[in-house]
Amino acid sequence: MSKTAELPSTADLHSHYRPRGLSDRLALLTVKVLRAAMDLFFRKRYGHRAVMLETVAAVPGMVGGALQHLKALRKIQDDRGWIRTLLEEAENERMHLMTFIHVARPSRFERLLILVAQGLFYNAYFLLYLFAPKTAHRVVGYLEEEAVVSYTRYLEAIDAGLLPNGPAPQIAIDYWGLPADADLRAVVVAVRADEAGHRDVNHGFADDLAGLSQPAAAPDRSPGDSPGTPPDWPQAA
Repeated sequence: MSKTAELPSTADLHSHYRPRGLSDRLALLTVKVLRAAMDLFFRKRYGHRAVMLETVAAVPGMVGGALQHLKALRKIQDDRGWIRTLLEEAENERMHLMTFIHVARPSRFERLLILVAQGLFYNAYFLLYLFAPKTAHRVVGYLEEEAVVSYTRYLEAIDAGLLPNGPAPQIAIDYWGLPADADLRAVVVAVRADEAGHRDVNHGFADDLAGLSQPAAAPDRSPGDSPGTPPDWPQAA
């Protein structure tokens, strides 16, 4: 299995799922508040922003996978591949974090922020997924939308010469199968593709939990948006 999400050549990396209903709007608002806080603290330090983003982004897949596992055991029913998909998402996000640790080399204070953010987010997301799994997946979908935007701006800063485009960390070369002489830009491109895949998968899961078929959800996406993963056949991003 490829570790990088495979996107159609025509995929819109700025795809946005228009919220329908109060829970979707609350999910979007939550992510916007988190995004504003990160913008205020990290500003243009995209490597450090990536470290904070990934330590949070690696939580939902593990939480969702564990709760879906317990649900499958409790109800004695097939999970339709959700557990594996969510756990692979968590592993993928963890590898993003391990990669950007080598790039940004966070300070002790930033590591403390990571500890606090992860503790708060884990408990909040656990409760959200326990009582409102659809909203939880929608939160992740919107979080990944913001991640795609952040990594796009990271690439723009590299291309403009505002940030150094050094060699890719060895851990990234090994994980994504990049050329031995790959640079940081190649890593950011691979990570952005992963995030776009997670975005579509989680919006697809939220639609499934809402009882929406894929054709019904399609009109609420902008023309040219990636349709996401069909809810009856979830795939790992």
